[in-house]
Amino acid sequence: MSNHLKILFIASEAAPFVKSGGLGDVVGSLPHALRGLGAEVKVVLPKYGQINEKWLADKKPVASYEVHLDWRKPIADIFLIQPDVYAVVNDYYFNRENIYGYGDDFERFAFFVKAALQLLPLIDFIPDIIHFHDWQTGLGCIYLKDVFSHFDAYKNIKSVFTIHNLQYQGNFLANVLPQIDLNYGYFAPDKIEFYGNASFMKAGLTYADFLTTVSPTYAHQIQTAEYGYGMQGMLASRKHELLGILNGIDYNEYNPATVKSLAQNFNIDDMEGKAACKAHVQKMLGLPINPGIPIFTIISRLVEQKGIDIIEPALDTFMNHRDMQIIVLGNGHSHYEQIFERAAYYHPHKMSANIMFDADLAHQIYSAADFFLMPSLFEPCGLGQLIAMRYGAVPVVRNTGGLADTIMHYNYETGQGNGLSFNDYDAGALIWAVDEALSLFHNKSHYQKAQNNAMTADFSWESSAKQYIDLYNKLRMGN
Repeated sequence: MSNHLKILFIASEAAPFVKSGGLGDVVGSLPHALRGLGAEVKVVLPKYGQINEKWLADKKPVASYEVHLDWRKPIADIFLIQPDVYAVVNDYYFNRENIYGYGDDFERFAFFVKAALQLLPLIDFIPDIIHFHDWQTGLGCIYLKDVFSHFDAYKNIKSVFTIHNLQYQGNFLANVLPQIDLNYGYFAPDKIEFYGNASFMKAGLTYADFLTTVSPTYAHQIQTAEYGYGMQGMLASRKHELLGILNGIDYNEYNPATVKSLAQNFNIDDMEGKAACKAHVQKMLGLPINPGIPIFTIISRLVEQKGIDIIEPALDTFMNHRDMQIIVLGNGHSHYEQIFERAAYYHPHKMSANIMFDADLAHQIYSAADFFLMPSLFEPCGLGQLIAMRYGAVPVVRNTGGLADTIMHYNYETGQGNGLSFNDYDAGALIWAVDEALSLFHNKSHYQKAQNNAMTADFSWESSAKQYIDLYNKLRMGN
């Protein structure tokens, strides 16, 4: 199907090495799906301090070279950390406590994408397509088109740039341009100038040959003022070169029949194990063990995007006037963390706030949950609702972005639908949706039908990977 396509992913995260959210999951799993369709895919990412040293143990660099940035020439050491996965090592730029959030992020990621592009002839891999991901790699689209394409090895390479979350744009002061080896001619409205700043996201949106984002609905939404974060005009101008392809999940990684961390494995034909998982997690987290009380879980970064602003005013109703338990797993903004910690302090029999992220605990909580709560302000795709369905937790979501593309409100008359959804972004609408969930839970035959619909929904990578292959082939052929 791929006709021997060669694809290079350049991204700032990739599971299992490092991830802060959905980007890492996608870059970790999509290449596997593409290889399954016959493509040759390699991945390049930075080697952060958070990446376990075991991946570099007993290895020597496969390449080492200077990267030109203004007057500086920092060294990139390249390690093959797994077959077809390369890490760019430079301790000054990447051996730090966090992945992002530094004053020199513009320089760190300019260095990274230049190093990734320089690598190709040294590993004898000239791809048909370079697939860049999010603002951290946006400059790579400029470097490829305006610098590297003048060399024979690069002249036929096409670029795809994927928007995983338009809210995060990589906007910096204009005076960084010389430091990232660009002249001030690029600081123009038709290039990378964005409301007085130099935008790495806009660099990708302007210079890539084709744009994608992670769900069809989000592709339309980002062309509007409500969701475009100032970039809606240019996105609308490229609407014929913008495609929404829904993210998938790795069905081997998220499989309640085989995941070892669960109290008891289960599958759609034998759900007894889910009841055991629920009792185990309730006991572990100090909640009353009661199969008749539904567990709602929130597994998420605790940031504005995820709808915490409408959960906060609804918590009093949930804690004092509804028979339910809520389990939270995640971290983020301190104010949002404190909302759940406070609720857990005053209602320890109804709320468990786990302000951290632990992958094994996430699997266990998904396996125990009756419902998965995701009332997002906006959601490019969302992976949590896809994982939750795999574990038989019925999603309760706001009807936006990828949530609208993946969750159909359950219909009692037809028995169709894999979750519950609401439209308005306010606490009243959220309470209505939770009440709908509570009613569904106590109607066992319909709850089991909704749960069955969720577990049999197919959001594996196969369909989405085929769409990417089709896109890559069209670009390669010049269509």
